[in-house]
Amino acid sequence: MIDLNSDLGEGFGIWRLGDDDALLGIVTSANVACGFHAGDPSTMRRVCRQAASAGVAVGAQVSYRDLAGFGRRFIDADPAELADEVLYQVGALDACARAAGTKVEYVKPHGALYNATVHHDAQAKAVVDGVKAFGDLPVLGLPGSRLLHHAERAGLRAVREAFADRAYTPEATLVPRTQPNAVLTSTDAVLAQVLRLARDGELVAIDGTVLKTRVDSVCLHGDTPGAVEHAREVRGALEREGIPVARFVPR
Repeated sequence: MIDLNSDLGEGFGIWRLGDDDALLGIVTSANVACGFHAGDPSTMRRVCRQAASAGVAVGAQVSYRDLAGFGRRFIDADPAELADEVLYQVGALDACARAAGTKVEYVKPHGALYNATVHHDAQAKAVVDGVKAFGDLPVLGLPGSRLLHHAERAGLRAVREAFADRAYTPEATLVPRTQPNAVLTSTDAVLAQVLRLARDGELVAIDGTVLKTRVDSVCLHGDTPGAVEHAREVRGALEREGIPVARFVPR
């Protein structure tokens, strides 16, 4: 069984990014922006309402406070403040989710914060501290990351995640978006990466290194060109292979 998640609700005010409506008909978990890198109260509540209607799990996509940079710039945040900001974001989204008849069921960092928590021990622990202050929610992260290490130590479920549309380094981390070919934009390339991962537990790094890994969830970015087509093809291919596609948190 594999979960398909996507970053949604990443508009702001009148500006929209991606096709939330279409993706909510395909994915099983929605990482909803909580207002720090994108999103606003109306967008958050709308996406939560649509997710609830579609039976899609709602997750809090927490970030550095960086609207201008879309959360893709590292911030040397004080760990205590970062923990409070994570708690704030989860609580805000949970209020919107409960108003829509659902609730926040997991947490995933976004962008630069996600990448920082792979190796930055203090920030990884701060994110977990913020989650734990809210409740015992699962945490999505890169396998082997400090984030998942601290989640497990705190008694939280550590959910291993891979990316359908991102290239990997030989060290099993994501190729920075500032480098060429960091994002897979071809549906065929996305499909090949997900199917090899699902069938064989393997990812192929940008230099050809074969990386052995096991994951619980696969992310399809909502802002990648062709995101809806990618998601539709990935789900169809997994189901044809007899691999059940289902949310990793129980209904």
